[in-house]
Amino acid sequence: MRPGVQALSFAVLRSLGVAQSLLKLLAKRAPPAQATALLCTALALLCQREGAMYDAFTLVNQTVEAAKNTPAIKPQASFINACLRKFLRERDFFMAQVEADGSALWNHPTWWVAQLQRDWPGQWQRILAANNRQAPLTLRVNTRRISRDAYLEKLAAAGLEARLVCESGLELNQAVGVHELPGFGEGWVSVQDSAAQLAAPLLLAGRKTQESFRVLDACAAPGGKTAHLLELADCAVTALDIDSLRCERVHQNLARLGLAAKVLSADASDPSGWWDGVLFDAILLDAPCSAAGIVRRHPDIRWLRRPSDIDQLVGIQAKLLSVLWSVLKPGGRLLYSTCSVFKSEGEQQINAFLARNTRTKLLPSPGHLLPGSFTMDPASIHNLLGDHDGFYYALLEKTLG
Repeated sequence: MRPGVQALSFAVLRSLGVAQSLLKLLAKRAPPAQATALLCTALALLCQREGAMYDAFTLVNQTVEAAKNTPAIKPQASFINACLRKFLRERDFFMAQVEADGSALWNHPTWWVAQLQRDWPGQWQRILAANNRQAPLTLRVNTRRISRDAYLEKLAAAGLEARLVCESGLELNQAVGVHELPGFGEGWVSVQDSAAQLAAPLLLAGRKTQESFRVLDACAAPGGKTAHLLELADCAVTALDIDSLRCERVHQNLARLGLAAKVLSADASDPSGWWDGVLFDAILLDAPCSAAGIVRRHPDIRWLRRPSDIDQLVGIQAKLLSVLWSVLKPGGRLLYSTCSVFKSEGEQQINAFLARNTRTKLLPSPGHLLPGSFTMDPASIHNLLGDHDGFYYALLEKTLG
């Protein structure tokens, strides 16, 4: 039942801007909250011409019955019925009207669209269009247990087609539940977006040959990047997360993959609670962010975020950068990443950090990766990633002098 409910919810959230705009046209006064939610759900599904999940009149009837069976909005059932049937009768008229509403046209809050227009004047429309598409299922092969070629054969034997992405990734042509993936329970693969799979190789690229290589994954849950580090190299990883329940997920994921790390529930911005005084060779800071790059996987994010959230998150990111830099060994490297396309959480954040810290070198890094698979440059890293999420990466080296 849960997958079905999630699919329905995501479909509604991807068309919520249109639904809200339609409701303003159909209702002179805003109905009660529960009636508004039910109407927006129905309108979001009715306005989808291609790939409609339900027959229109069946959907209207079920919506009205749901209202009748909900005591708080039972008196609104007739009103809901009238609104929905009016929309069906005059669909073309109403859809033409909402095209003038930017939030409806792009199914994102107005402030979000404006921010993308400022940050990406030549790409903002492509970003919004990508956000409204369903993301593919991308896997990371645990090469400690099986080679990618061998796993590709396992997929083919199970009737699943996939293409190669990244160094150890596979993008499935058709998404399936993880229980249908060969060897998932045995730790052969993990679900991880191809852009997210860049983190571990980027950080480990600067690894020097030595017996001990200490790595800090500062905001680790649910553990995908922690596991990838351990799959690629024999290193001692300390994985932090402030949420103890999310730390349990890190333990579970590592156990399934046959890997081990020191997992601590602690605030990365306060080393006094977790640091043993020994400097780290490498640090991965996958910082808390707006998640503006993974909206296609979590379509609720765009509607839950507020403009003020971004400023607050930028402050948290700056503090984490400053604090964690102090526990990094001279000559060591810190990889800063966010799953955001907002420049304040990426490029602008790192430029400000570089201005404050002179003993810092910015190494070759992907920078901002925009969601999707479109690229005009044949040599672009996008060609290696397939259909990926939006991310930002900056690899920083702590210089000796």
